[in-house]
Amino acid sequence: MKSSTFTRASLSSILQPAFSPRPISGRPITCSAVAPKPQTPLHLRPPSFRATLSELQKWHVWAKNKASSVGSTFLDLDNGPDSTLLHRELNWLVEDALEQPALLSRNNYDDATPVSIRARLDDLYNLWKQRIDERRPFQYVVGCEHWRDFVLSVEEGVLIPRPETEMILDLVDESVSQNAGLKNGLWADLGTGSGALAIGIARVIGSGRGRVVASDLSPIAVAVASYNVQRYNLQERVDVRLGSWFEPLNDVNGELSGLVSNPPYIPTENIEGLQAEVRKHEPRLALDGGENGMNDLIHLCNGAASMLRPGGFFAFETNGEIQSELLVDYMDTEIKGSFFDVNIASDFAGIRRFVTGYRA
Repeated sequence: MKSSTFTRASLSSILQPAFSPRPISGRPITCSAVAPKPQTPLHLRPPSFRATLSELQKWHVWAKNKASSVGSTFLDLDNGPDSTLLHRELNWLVEDALEQPALLSRNNYDDATPVSIRARLDDLYNLWKQRIDERRPFQYVVGCEHWRDFVLSVEEGVLIPRPETEMILDLVDESVSQNAGLKNGLWADLGTGSGALAIGIARVIGSGRGRVVASDLSPIAVAVASYNVQRYNLQERVDVRLGSWFEPLNDVNGELSGLVSNPPYIPTENIEGLQAEVRKHEPRLALDGGENGMNDLIHLCNGAASMLRPGGFFAFETNGEIQSELLVDYMDTEIKGSFFDVNIASDFAGIRRFVTGYRA
């Protein structure tokens, strides 16, 4: 699976394919009477529970045996995690759950020393059962994802941000480096999910006059993105709005200096073939891009032609070669003259995944 240099920050790279939570175009704006409250990631919870060291050691032995029993079964089945990766995840769970993880290295299994933990001991058993028996993604188990240099809250209903998507921030950085005026404008991250791109763009454009609007159709995603924005003290620079694609941005039509999105781009017929962690647990709303995976990408292209100001930059993520080429062809034929300097950029694996350009 992974080499010994595998890090927690690259964990989501085993989840295939790469995408972020996005709403389906054409859905009306929906609101809930009471905004959902995001769950606090495990590592941020107070260590208000207690268990004896011997009880925790018994749990740890049980959990290690459960991870070992998987072998390569999941890997062979659908490219899921093998025992080696699961043991790494267990180590990370211990780090998040225990106030003093090093205590588990003691070999006295009759030690009654009380240990402070951030979840009940029964909950630790249940969480690891969910990870193995239900193939629940580890990021949902601990409530966070290490992405770029951020630790972002994630939970069911919000797709886990992938390492490939970090490249969009590099593309934005390159664009504003070439045109400093873009830094002081208004940027948008459509279908923000966890808020990863919006938070990253706010960091890229700096603390000047630039601002970011982030939208998502999912009330859960809006709540989680808002939580992440506040954790990084960016609420004065990032405005999270509930709604479908461009609908929450009607007040800034034609004013955007930049627009990014990582929409659903998986063809409908391919959803059932995805890894169990993705297929069974991550929101289908965030995955399904329609018959050929292009529905939302086309919608974004059409909207960008009216939402971006002249010279405004865009970057969209696709599932790779064919979709990128189809998107460029659409811009060149169906909305010809709307954009210039349209290019396809590769991700870290060399896949031509991103389409970028500027409003004419």
